[in-house]
Amino acid sequence: MSLFITSLNSGSNGNCYYIGNATEAILIDAGLPCKELELRMQRLGLKMEMIRAVFVSHEHTDHISGIPTLLKRYKIPVFITPSTLRNGRLRFDASLINHFSPYQPVTIGGLQITGFPKFHDACDPHSFLVSNGRVNIGIFTDIGRPCDHVTAHFSKCHAAFLESNYDEVMLSQGRYPAFLKNRITGGKGHLSNTQALDIFLKYRPSYMSHLLLSHLSKENNRPEIVDELFTRNAGKTTVIVATRFSETPVYEINTSGMLASASVVPAPVPVYSQMTLF
Repeated sequence: MSLFITSLNSGSNGNCYYIGNATEAILIDAGLPCKELELRMQRLGLKMEMIRAVFVSHEHTDHISGIPTLLKRYKIPVFITPSTLRNGRLRFDASLINHFSPYQPVTIGGLQITGFPKFHDACDPHSFLVSNGRVNIGIFTDIGRPCDHVTAHFSKCHAAFLESNYDEVMLSQGRYPAFLKNRITGGKGHLSNTQALDIFLKYRPSYMSHLLLSHLSKENNRPEIVDELFTRNAGKTTVIVATRFSETPVYEINTSGMLASASVVPAPVPVYSQMTLF
């Protein structure tokens, strides 16, 4: 009854998270080019044919830019709220469009996917909990501030992708203009390292085996800062820092708290570029 997870890319240049079992999988967002998604999955030994659906968290470019080509090439259903579809100006084959509502689980084979609201500067943003009935995986990124929706679901997770976007000192002393700093910290932007750590320490269940720290800012954070901060507070939880340049290994998550990782050839140099938003 294991679930298999990987971050295919995490950052303002594109976000895409894979969660699946032995026979089917889903993607949360697809903000990197389809060819790059195919390449990264191939390196991990994952098959595109296993992808049964794409769930969209919100309409920002770094979460949706790869979806039109992906759907056109593979005819994969997309699950998206009506407001996000409209505001993202996305055009898909109508037969592939499905809507979801908060707290209404969607069943894809042996997976149940539940979306729930969050604070972010988008029209109808959602985070997700993916479950096989025994193992729960949470995807918590692009969150302006913690809320009951986020903390209640985080407390159920065997593993989670958790945003740790910026270091407060780096952001305050950095080169961003005041309006952008205010946007990031204003309650509908992103979680700081401190906010993310607070969620982890207060709401982590005893059985959480792995934490993938996600959506790090290129300008206002450093992987080594995040890794050190969380690792010294991690206890029995294994901490992984997801990057904007390559996929992580595939991790097997189960109720025993054990984890196995597949071998992966990292891509140390990004092969595409996109405007840095945060």
